[in-house]
Amino acid sequence: MKDIQKFLICVMGCELTGIIATPFTISAIPAWYAHLHKPFFSPPNWIFGPVWTLLYFFMGIAVFIIWQKGAKNKKVKKALAYFFIQLFLNFLWSIFFFGLRNPLLGFIDILFLLISIAITLFTFYKLSKTAGCLLIPYLLWVSFATILNFSLLLLNP
Repeated sequence: MKDIQKFLICVMGCELTGIIATPFTISAIPAWYAHLHKPFFSPPNWIFGPVWTLLYFFMGIAVFIIWQKGAKNKKVKKALAYFFIQLFLNFLWSIFFFGLRNPLLGFIDILFLLISIAITLFTFYKLSKTAGCLLIPYLLWVSFATILNFSLLLLNP
């Protein structure tokens, strides 16, 4: 497979994760999320779309770099498995938090997501410093989102 095809598969696959989760989020924002008590540090709703688009793009580049190392390589297979686990947990968070309107279930998921991102980042970093570093903004954003999710849980019993 040509490199450009692999690159597009990686980037579009990550972006597609966010696109598929969007209906769960969009429908809940005006009907439910808008009425929640939010902490003072809660960002405006419009910021989430651009941030996630960029983060999914970085994730796509990172997974492309790792895939280029050879999908038959045992370490690469392990790194890709971690990546897809965290991507699935990422997708589930939107369903749990927004779709089911359940901040507790979202919080439990995001804790596992945060751990799996960290594992993925360190696994990627061992194979490619660039790929690992591309996941740092994602780890930081999800760390912030974890605090926000926890705050929403506390403010909306």
